[in-house]
Amino acid sequence: MHELRTLQPGDEAALDAFLARHADTSMFLRANARAAGLVDRGEPLQGTYVAAVEAGGIVGVAAHCWNGMVLVQAPAHVAAVAREAVRRSRRAVSGLSGPWDQVVAARQALGLGAARATKDSREELYVLNLTDLVLPPAVASGALRCRHPEERELDLLTDWRARFAIEALGATDGRELRAASGAEVQAFRHRRADWLLLEGTTPLAYSVFNAMLPDIVQIGGVWTPPALRGRGYARGVVAGSLFAARKQGVRRAVLFADPLNAAARKAYLALGFRIVGDYGLVLLAR
Repeated sequence: MHELRTLQPGDEAALDAFLARHADTSMFLRANARAAGLVDRGEPLQGTYVAAVEAGGIVGVAAHCWNGMVLVQAPAHVAAVAREAVRRSRRAVSGLSGPWDQVVAARQALGLGAARATKDSREELYVLNLTDLVLPPAVASGALRCRHPEERELDLLTDWRARFAIEALGATDGRELRAASGAEVQAFRHRRADWLLLEGTTPLAYSVFNAMLPDIVQIGGVWTPPALRGRGYARGVVAGSLFAARKQGVRRAVLFADPLNAAARKAYLALGFRIVGDYGLVLLAR
């Protein structure tokens, strides 16, 4: 028998101990809980966390987040924790992410199996121990350098972030997307999670750590303008960001990517990443 319990302040250690056993597919859950806690006031990174508990230990968890996303890490009782997290949060569902089979089960349990989605992808899950990072020669030599963006570059990066959302996530361009993209760029800058590749003073590519822990980071939002593609710049910005993270004590990196993106797969494998499984990302149409 199991019980469903809304997690509260004081449950952080038990939650992280459970999620750490599934570290590569729990980055959003772990990083959000660490950054924003377990109280849900609807503020950025917060969520309602519901755990399935057996014999006093967590065996599954779902969080319904401030932005409507349902995050799952529930090898057991995924349907129950997803339904209960949504019921207790009392907010609309905008999408789901987590291990692929769990995302599929949670979506069905929420009655959203037939709901139209702008993104419905069984992504490939990549991992890299940073001792195995392979630096591209242009990054290793300093011909290309990677750093955090500066204030004067944020308007450009807001445009790049919006174009990434349109191309990779099926978003619709417009004032709302541009405002949301600007807010995301500012939030990444505040957390020093953003990275820009440059040749001289010319920006070439952008990426972010969309979830960060002291020993592991998750890469997302990798973007190179179409006119600059095919020159290794996406590979360069990811490599440069991970080289800097390694110097700060980070030991591992993860990411998930569309299996149809052959260029991305080639770039990540060249950096030393390995494909170890799959990951589900569903973004529902409004």
